[in-house]
This record gives sequence, structure tokens and C-alpha cells, in this order.
Amino acid sequence: MLDHLKRILELHLLTLSGGVVTPASILIAAAIFLTSVVIANLGGRWLRRILESRDHTQGMQFAASKIFGYATMAVGMMVAFDTMGVRLDALIATSAVVAVGIGFGLQNIAQNFISGLILLVEQPVRKGDFVRVGDALGVVDDIGLRATRIITRDAVAIIVPNSGLVTEKVINHSRPTSNLRVRVPVSVAYGSDTSRVREILLAVTAATADALASPAPEVRFDAFGLSSLDFALLLWIADPRADLKIASDLRFAIDAAFREAKIEMPFPQTDVHVRSGLETLVAKTAAPSAAS
Repeated sequence: MLDHLKRILELHLLTLSGGVVTPASILIAAAIFLTSVVIANLGGRWLRRILESRDHTQGMQFAASKIFGYATMAVGMMVAFDTMGVRLDALIATSAVVAVGIGFGLQNIAQNFISGLILLVEQPVRKGDFVRVGDALGVVDDIGLRATRIITRDAVAIIVPNSGLVTEKVINHSRPTSNLRVRVPVSVAYGSDTSRVREILLAVTAATADALASPAPEVRFDAFGLSSLDFALLLWIADPRADLKIASDLRFAIDAAFREAKIEMPFPQTDVHVRSGLETLVAKTAAPSAAS
């Protein structure tokens, strides 16, 4: 029985790049590669704990563990091929012609792969960053070798190719600082006391717990509108993901404060002057009566 099993394990399946591939060598290679995967996962977690204990950012921990994992699995794969007796230099030389043939079909995958390495090494975008890519706005959840997963504020996962994060414009609200300036447009009726308007807006902002004291909030008089005096309330917040909620809360508070202070928030209106038209109409109507 053992002799029969030994003959099966030593059976020559094929010769690849000068090496003879047998079932035994395949099993050993598979075991080596699986071991490298386990080491990559355990080593990545261990590296994360070390970096976390030294107060490194979440993005740095993620990038270091990813790079360690990929490098460990690459070494494991090379050792596995060597165990099977496959010479990698000869295999690469043999497959060069095939690689040129399929290169055009895999160029996008290769581009995304290289872009993924750039993202992990240079870290223009890190795990946990709040970014805008095109119309997508959310938190970077994972950076893979081919694509990056972004979780939007609607809890929807968007898959963005890595090349898009490297070659296209990306707005990163988490770097160099996570602080974000919120702009809330406010309009009041003509005749309103502008100094009082400014005072109320700053008071409402001061009562908002989410508004940062530095940089200080400010009120700008933007324009004399068609039907209103247009202001803008500018304030800084620490969490860019909360900008919509904070702006909404401010609008509620501003509306209540203006109602209490009897400051009118106008609606669009247009004055139509019809005096000359009425005079002409009256003259035409009166002309036949005078002639009679």
C-alpha cells in the first residue's frame, strides 16, 4: 500500500522549465504557500499591534500590514515553485512571449496593481480617510491590489479602481487636517439691521457644540440680492462627515433666532410698474366718449 502511494506521489506529471512536477511536489508547494498565507495574516496583525502601541495612524497600520502580507505571500509562492523544481528565471524567460501577447488584455489590471502599491507606499489616501472621488463621497474602507472600497454616508459600498485614485483628482478631507469649513448661506429682507444679523449668527454659532473656536467663525456680507441681503456664515468643524447634520441644525437655530428677533427672511418678489399702461388704456377708453 505504501509502495503504491509512493509511486503515485512520485509520478512524473510534467516537466516545466527544467523541473519535474510530481503530486508530492505539488502538495509540498501548496503547504508552503498556505503556510505563507497564515504567516502573512498573523504577522500583519502582530505588526498592526506594534504600530498601534507606538501611536501610528490607522492608515499607516493598514498599509504596513498589507505590504507585509503581500511580500510574505510572494516569497512563499517563489519558495513553493522552487520546491517543485521549477526554475523561476527559466519560467519567466519562457513566458515572456506569452506575456507580450496577453499584456494588452491585462494592462488595466497591471495599472491598477501598480496604483495599489503606490497607494500603500505613498499613502495619498489611507484607510479611514474621508474622501471625494468624482461623485462618490465616503470613508476609505479597504485598499486592495486592484480596487479600493469606499463606504458612503448612505452605507453603500463603492468600488473605485486604484488607478482612479492615483491619476484623477481626489479630495481628501482627512489630510492634512480633518477639520472642514462649513458655509451656510443666509438671506434677510431689505431694511434689516445688518449688525444685528451678524450678532445673531455669531451667537447661534457660539451655542453650537460642534463649531470649533479656532479658527473663529465669521459672517460675511456676500451681496445685495434682488430681493434680499445675502450673508454667509462660515465655521469650522472637526468631523467632515457631520457637515450636513451640523448645517441643518444651524438652519433650525437661525430660523428660530430670527423669528424671536423679528428679522424677516424674504421670499423672491418682483415689483411690476403698470402706471403708464393704465393711463394709456384710460385715454383710449375716454376718447370715444369725448367725441360723442
